[in-house]
Amino acid sequence: MAAVLDRKQVIVRPTGAALGADIEGVDLAGALPPETVTAINQAWGEHLVLRFRGQKLSDDDLMRFSRLFGDLDWAPVAATKDAPEGRDYIMVVSNVVENGQPIGQLGAYEAIWHTDMSYVAEPPSASALYSLEAPPSGGNTGFCNMYRAYETLPAELRRRIEGRVCRHDASRNSAGELRRGFVDTADASQTVGAEHPIVRTHPVTGRQALFLGRRRNAYIPGLPLAESEALLDALWAYATKDEFTWYQQWRAGDLILWDNRCVMHRRDAFDPATRRVMHRTQIKGDRPL
Repeated sequence: MAAVLDRKQVIVRPTGAALGADIEGVDLAGALPPETVTAINQAWGEHLVLRFRGQKLSDDDLMRFSRLFGDLDWAPVAATKDAPEGRDYIMVVSNVVENGQPIGQLGAYEAIWHTDMSYVAEPPSASALYSLEAPPSGGNTGFCNMYRAYETLPAELRRRIEGRVCRHDASRNSAGELRRGFVDTADASQTVGAEHPIVRTHPVTGRQALFLGRRRNAYIPGLPLAESEALLDALWAYATKDEFTWYQQWRAGDLILWDNRCVMHRRDAFDPATRRVMHRTQIKGDRPL
């Protein structure tokens, strides 16, 4: 059921899935009144992922909207190339090649379940992804409710992760590409990256959520490698069950805002002969506790 959250007629339409809601009646290309921002924040806290359709945004518009939720974080370092000059806060996600060079990152292949930049000490709190061009099919983005995954976690799994941290691999991006400056390793216990609690407390809502990052080369310090692998496999298999997810089917003009502290996401592959162009910002976060 749709809900109107304030006198500016911000309409919230939940997806009916484990997370996600459409926000209607808001044009993000201009400055937003405080009551509209309050309404959006309220809906975001409840639904974790918000979709704004039919937007026409410049990079400046995207950055202005993103700053409503905190300071902008630097765009992540590309696996293969430097970001275009002047786009320090904008990550271009695209398969398009112009003049023999890719204009963005991550190509047309699948991006596995992950949390943005969980391999750093203070991962981003949120990301906003805006669609300039979308393929006719494929390239859908899945989101996973990590509150619900933790709250329904079987008691035995919950006991095994109590007080545990996980080391998050920094060497590869979500498409599996080895980042520049890193050495590949087949031994997850030797992975390089930040260590975070497997269960984190959200700094705003106070709710607890699983915080898994990405599966490849993740490691739980203090456990034999085989035991760490088995425990992480069990956690990932549970947390990414269909009942905890919702999928975004992209149209040009869609903007998706998600909470990186309690949501994981992934992307379906799509036909590389079609075009997909997205611009993404991310918001600075803090150390998971």
